[in-house]
Amino acid sequence: MATPKGFARAIIVITTIAAAVMELVDTSIINVALNDMSGSLGVNIEDVSWVITAYAIANVIIIPLTGFLAEYFGRKNYYLVSIVIFTLASYMCGQSSTLVEIIIWRFIQGIGGGALLSTSQAILFDAFEPQDRGKAAGLFGMGIVLGPTLGPTLGGYIMQHFSWPLIFLINIPIGIIAALLAYIFIDKKEGEGTNKSNIKIDYLGIGLLMVGISCLQFVLERGESEDWFSSAAIRNCSVVGAVALIAFIWQELKVKQPAVNIRLLGNRNLAFTTVFTFVAGFGLFTSVFIYPVLAQRVLGFTAYDTGLALLAPTMAAVIAMPLMGILLSKGVSPLPFIVVGFILFSIYSFMSSRLSLDIGISDLFILFIIRALGTALAQLPLINQAVAGLHPKDYATGIGMNNMIRQLGGAFGIAVANNYIAKHYAQHRSDIVSTMQNGLQQATAIGQGITAKTGDIAEIANTKALTIMSSGVDRQAYYLAYLDTFRMIGIFFLVVLPFIFFLRTKKKSADEIAAAAKAAAEAH
Repeated sequence: MATPKGFARAIIVITTIAAAVMELVDTSIINVALNDMSGSLGVNIEDVSWVITAYAIANVIIIPLTGFLAEYFGRKNYYLVSIVIFTLASYMCGQSSTLVEIIIWRFIQGIGGGALLSTSQAILFDAFEPQDRGKAAGLFGMGIVLGPTLGPTLGGYIMQHFSWPLIFLINIPIGIIAALLAYIFIDKKEGEGTNKSNIKIDYLGIGLLMVGISCLQFVLERGESEDWFSSAAIRNCSVVGAVALIAFIWQELKVKQPAVNIRLLGNRNLAFTTVFTFVAGFGLFTSVFIYPVLAQRVLGFTAYDTGLALLAPTMAAVIAMPLMGILLSKGVSPLPFIVVGFILFSIYSFMSSRLSLDIGISDLFILFIIRALGTALAQLPLINQAVAGLHPKDYATGIGMNNMIRQLGGAFGIAVANNYIAKHYAQHRSDIVSTMQNGLQQATAIGQGITAKTGDIAEIANTKALTIMSSGVDRQAYYLAYLDTFRMIGIFFLVVLPFIFFLRTKKKSADEIAAAAKAAAEAH
């Protein structure tokens, strides 16, 4: 297959990056709309959060299977169908009038979206010569960093001026255009989708993976709201998930053509890289989860301002990504980038743990630049490091497992953060109340002020005063709990750094570098 040039290449770049950004935006855009959705659908905020959980479960299931599905059905066919599924499901999400409807369509949307990142990047890499694939990695890295940041900003703007269905409906024109351009300008690879007879489908392995990962993701996403093991659903899912994952490992070790070749984890380099990837996912997903809640619940930011604060600093990462892609494609060791990236993210976390209550959006600029650079310096190098020491034929599988670990690290991080915040909030609230002196006198004074201003009788004024004081105590307790959680994230990033000595790199030939970059695309 000839490498496209000029206009055709430009169209492929635009199409693949737009499709990937569309999927990435949808992972974060919905977070700012949960309150409005809960009111519109007539359910509480815990129930409507299933909309996020359903998408996450579908994504984690499909990511490790993307390489197999693209090989079996043909990459172009799989890509087009994924775009269509994602676009159709987006429309149906926007038209849903009940919680069950939107959860079902959101799961289907996640099935389609899970393929867009990996397949988009693989197609983009094929549009460049091997020696230029560092540029392709950098271009795609810009989209990877920008997408999640655009989500809260765009979501906040929509919620400020429109209503929540538009969050899903804006995908429709982008999806239609992406599908048409992909159909016209993206060529099939030679022999694509014609070797089905040589592929033996590991149905049992796929089924066990789906059950195990679904149960694990459910436990991690819903554990806090279900009060963990006091819930029968959490207990049952924990048992079923553990049994399914153990059976999956046994199945994949004994079959000749496994759905996921977990034997590769016997490679020391890949095994320790997954440790870094898990912590990276833990920190990245958790910080994105904590910041919007802190900004809106405690600091008083609007949804739009919350996203806007992240947008400008993210440009630092957008600029850094192409530079790193070029350096890595020339064989520069990824290890220094990983170390610096983890240190920067740890600095960001510890600085966040010292935020003041009266901080403004402009005060966050330097803080989020550090976060953006730490993110950029950790992402691409970890993908590159995952394949160090593997045979080229195993690159896609190794990186696929690495990316699944990142998603699970994020789910684990959010679950830990939820539990950590809840416990520390209760502790801080108790401490604040116990140190308050003359609390009743303060409430009485506030009540007298309310009576003088509104004319309320003393009993009503005192009730309002106690409510105001309780709200202030809650705000302070949550504020301290969020700062504690940022500190915990920073500690995680520092603790894992000594494992860098277990990683190794080797000088790769130009062909190996190109193969690694292409495999990273197909498995990202």
